[in-house]
Amino acid sequence: MAQQPEVMNILLVEDNPGDIRLTQEAFKEGTIPKTLHVVKDGVEAMEFLRQRGKYAEAPMPDIILLDLNLPRKDGREVLADIKADEHLRFIPVIILTTSDSEQDISRAYSLYANCFVTKPVDLEQFIFIIRQIEIFWFQVTKLPTRHKYQN
Repeated sequence: MAQQPEVMNILLVEDNPGDIRLTQEAFKEGTIPKTLHVVKDGVEAMEFLRQRGKYAEAPMPDIILLDLNLPRKDGREVLADIKADEHLRFIPVIILTTSDSEQDISRAYSLYANCFVTKPVDLEQFIFIIRQIEIFWFQVTKLPTRHKYQN
């Protein structure tokens, strides 16, 4: 088993209240100690990651779950910003979206997404997928050491 921090920090970038609730519930069933931080648009995501404004004390996430279709700044733009930033690019970004479009999948990987997952519509399948993400990213893989963003 990979050595991980005591509590894993997950940043969920999602604007759909139903999907937020489902993700929160699914992670509650997990066995890994974690804190799920939620932001609802791309601008807020970048403020969180750059620890600006009300997020000045925000922890650096261990992984990011990123929806593609977001207000103010869409997930593709957020992904491009993260992977272009030398202080953020090490954070694994998992695209978690309703899309299963080949164009979205190709574009996400071309922007260096670490994983692309299509959200299932079935509640049990959704919980299963979130559990698999938790197992893979927090038990199987080794994640880089957390870094604090430097302005």
